[in-house]
Amino acid sequence: MRKHLGTLDPAGFMGRYWQREPLLLRGAFPGFRDPLSPREVLALATSPEASARLVRHRASRWSVEHGPFSAARFKQLPRRDWTVLVQDTNHFSPRADALLAAFDFIPHARIDDVMVSYAVPGGSVGPHVDSYDVFLLQGQGKRRWQLSRQEDHAFIPGLDLRILERFEPQSEWVLEAGDMLYLPPGVAHHGVAESECLTWSIGFRAPSDRELVTGFLDFLHEKLEPAGHYADPGASPARHPGEVPAALEAHVERVLDAIRWTPEQAREFTGRYLSEPKASVYFTPPRKPLSRRRFAQVAAARGLALDPRARLLFSGTMFFVNGETVLAAAGARSTLRRLADERRLAAPVKAGAPFWDTAHAWYLQGFVQIEGEEEQ
Repeated sequence: MRKHLGTLDPAGFMGRYWQREPLLLRGAFPGFRDPLSPREVLALATSPEASARLVRHRASRWSVEHGPFSAARFKQLPRRDWTVLVQDTNHFSPRADALLAAFDFIPHARIDDVMVSYAVPGGSVGPHVDSYDVFLLQGQGKRRWQLSRQEDHAFIPGLDLRILERFEPQSEWVLEAGDMLYLPPGVAHHGVAESECLTWSIGFRAPSDRELVTGFLDFLHEKLEPAGHYADPGASPARHPGEVPAALEAHVERVLDAIRWTPEQAREFTGRYLSEPKASVYFTPPRKPLSRRRFAQVAAARGLALDPRARLLFSGTMFFVNGETVLAAAGARSTLRRLADERRLAAPVKAGAPFWDTAHAWYLQGFVQIEGEEEQ
């Protein structure tokens, strides 16, 4: 990643800018080529598998439409002032997915997606604030970015967009192909296309405490099996039948106070939660799956890779794939860690039987693929 950070190395970037300060990097990706052309982006926006939005504005009036779109819809649009956003392009384009390798100094657990913005002149989604870290990599064309450290984050009411009601820019740059702007959470920004352009947003999520607590309570629901139930033999007749009995309230308090969890359970929840794919993600098993023996032979010779939609994480000897805990044999762990780090294993793949057992099970579910093979 050093070549994409100018004079900084990853440690310097993380120590000085990550989650702290915006950073403009001119020529971060020399000779950058867009993973998808404008035509391909618009074609992807017509797919029911992709999540796409069309944002338009005229003066101070904004509107948003959600895809999938028909090709005819784009032909109806004017020459100015509209933008098409497509989420998760890394799930559909190998070249978009490959962009993530340039940011592998950031844990995979933080990755959200690679979103693309296609805009005609004047196209924008309005001034806004994100709750996540994002690298804005400019593709073809030019886009003007304005930034502000303002504390006023009030949104325009009544919109299906979180556009700031007031925006006071404090700095401004025009980005061209290969330039990149890093923004930590909470920095107000406004991008406007100066020409037909593509911008690639590499986003890194950070779950809120509310999300973590909600998820952990769901996780505990699977794990806890409290014994007993409320009983009140010999209770006095109720004077106020509409009143909750004090004994019942005390029982509930004791039951809740007895809830406990172990550090291992907290680690397991964290790995499962962070490896959970988005709700829209699904996996396609191979139509003509290879046997365990043949799969190992072919994958060892050609290499294998995680499906772009798959999320594989580990913590010590615990492994997590797509929201599930995997009990990996000791002989498979080193290779699985390498697959989690690199997301692909180049040929020849040297691994023992325990690894191939796990990899074949994931292959049958569509989580891993043999390099160079299309879906069967």
